[in-house]
Amino acid sequence: MTAIDAKTAAGLLERARREVDSGLLPAAQLALALEGEIVVSEALGDCTTDTRFHTYSAVKPTVALTAMELAAEGHFDIAAPVRDVLETFGANGKDAITVSQVMLHAGGFPHAPLSRTETTDRAARLEAYAAWRTDWEPGTRFEYHALSAHWVLADIIAEVTGRPYADVIAERVMEPAGCSRWLGIGVDEQSDVADVVGVGSEPTAEELAALGLDELPGGVGPEVLMAFNRPWLRAAGVPGGGGIARATEMARWYQAVLHNPDGFLHAEARSDAMVVRQSHPDWTGTPANRSHAFVLAGNDGKAGMRGHGQGASAEAFGHGGAAGQIAWADPARGLSFAYLTSGLDRNDLASARRRVALSSRALACAGQ
Repeated sequence: MTAIDAKTAAGLLERARREVDSGLLPAAQLALALEGEIVVSEALGDCTTDTRFHTYSAVKPTVALTAMELAAEGHFDIAAPVRDVLETFGANGKDAITVSQVMLHAGGFPHAPLSRTETTDRAARLEAYAAWRTDWEPGTRFEYHALSAHWVLADIIAEVTGRPYADVIAERVMEPAGCSRWLGIGVDEQSDVADVVGVGSEPTAEELAALGLDELPGGVGPEVLMAFNRPWLRAAGVPGGGGIARATEMARWYQAVLHNPDGFLHAEARSDAMVVRQSHPDWTGTPANRSHAFVLAGNDGKAGMRGHGQGASAEAFGHGGAAGQIAWADPARGLSFAYLTSGLDRNDLASARRRVALSSRALACAGQ
């Protein structure tokens, strides 16, 4: 087994147990991998290491990397308009929005809606794209597209391959990495998936005031996040937030992206995934530091604001999800980490603090 600092690893587990032991979180899972090996795997509360959890947005990089792989093979051009691949998308003034802008949350349609029918029926979804409108000029800012952007990426994947996007993602970037599919889990294959449970309380006025806020910005509400307990929605494979995985698989996947065994990712795609393309600030004023697939820690002292741990190298890459889910890799340490919980904390500030605290402790396990 590759060595890590045992005392620091014990501190990581102690921190992860805190909210489970207090009764706040019903279950949690974490995994730490170093130089290709899983070195820590722990299940806390009402789960085992075989239980699968909702990853929420932490699934996004698998969708983006699949699209990038197909672009590297010449199926489409990331710099070209989306309408070149999905003709209906170009309606209502969206004809100039590029695939790159969609990947970078710069497309201007962060809250574009889809109904249940459109979620499960691709033909209806393509029609819905024609009705979508932009809220601001594409390319001029960053605003997180929680669900809308990755639907577009998924349908680009389906369009250029002629196959269901979840199958293509599994075959292109999951199975070669030694991982099972995270999207489109059949109704009869969900018995090991932990239901998400609402926990905790809204942030206090004092917590918000400390950040100079009266309230947190709107986003995907708890009713939408809780809806992912529904079997039909798990089976639909929502590309922006419907991932289902184990912490060990997430840590292993990040090791695969880090080391690229057998060259399963094209060098062009992998290289692009590690370059910051989006530096517009988010709602906190923090530069987004996004590549076409990941959030990079950066060297400006604001890694924690991006969900990375304190002490992360500038090149650390990863992506978080609702409820404080997180997965990342740090090339400087050869380390990857994943944390998942079934407790949907109503206090987004608390779950963000937990994410950074766990990531910081995970980084320390491999030293400097």
